[in-house]
Amino acid sequence: MHREVISTPAAPAAIGPYSQAVKTGLVVFLSGQIGLDPATKELVGEDFEAQVRQAFANLDAVARAAGGSLADAVKVSLFLTNLGHFAKVNQIMAELLPAPYPARSTVGVTSLPRGAKFEVDAILVL
Repeated sequence: MHREVISTPAAPAAIGPYSQAVKTGLVVFLSGQIGLDPATKELVGEDFEAQVRQAFANLDAVARAAGGSLADAVKVSLFLTNLGHFAKVNQIMAELLPAPYPARSTVGVTSLPRGAKFEVDAILVL
């Protein structure tokens, strides 16, 4: 099986031993993204909505580097440190991802890297 590592400076570099994405055939596995500014490598702030929007922007940048976009997502996983923000994430996703929407799971977690409040990963089929 041929695997192609996807990397772009338009999204934060991996902060551990992993790739931004791995493409095999027409399937792309995108690693989780948090609301880090790619230029500063810092969270965009404490605001939940700002972190969600930046995380999706980072994910889209990696998707584009792989030759796709968020429109190609077939599965998205969301991680929230406060499930009380679930409705806000739904609203933002409806703005950023076109219908038909991908399959999705949402998980409440105690903490995320760098003190982030939100993380998202995805699987694309190009």
